[in-house]
Amino acid sequence: MLRIGLDFDNTLAGYDRVFAEAAVQLGLLPAGFAGGKTATREALRAQKDGETAWQRLQGQVYGRFMPSADLIEGVAEFLDAARRAGANPVIVSHKTEFGHFDPDRISLRQAALEWMEARGFFGRFGLKREDVHFLSSRAEKVARIAELRPDLFIDDLPEVFEEPDFPATTQRLLFTNGAPAIPGPWRAMRHWDDITRAVFGHG
Repeated sequence: MLRIGLDFDNTLAGYDRVFAEAAVQLGLLPAGFAGGKTATREALRAQKDGETAWQRLQGQVYGRFMPSADLIEGVAEFLDAARRAGANPVIVSHKTEFGHFDPDRISLRQAALEWMEARGFFGRFGLKREDVHFLSSRAEKVARIAELRPDLFIDDLPEVFEEPDFPATTQRLLFTNGAPAIPGPWRAMRHWDDITRAVFGHG
């Protein structure tokens, strides 16, 4: 049985649209601001106390605004293909329990689980709750990947694959979400349909 490890934020769940919407709603950026996650971050960091505002916004996006996150294009088809193939997907995510500067103390982990539930992860796609692992640091995430020993792991952050304890026997697939490939000890894929073809031979 093929065991597939998956990152969560910015690999399965997309936030480009949500960051700008949340920043405007919270009064951090002016009405009409349009841009993805990177543009929002740069606009906030250009302000006084911008780094604090950016960290506050991240906590809000991954908590209060989590229901608005998108299932990244092609993920559903990949997970459908995984189920048809009898593969075993597991999600391993670096996600703290609570966000930065969040006065409401919304559980980011619970918000993510509810988002997965609403999008069919525990129904249509056949995952179980115990297939989802949240860790408080990148090092803990890599240690859990090493414990689970998946055949391959898909992540959007090259830093995860560069960790010295990342298991050598696990194939590394870097999801770039349309951006140019970054050279390194991984196979870079721009879109999920590319990943589906690479893993299952169709897509």
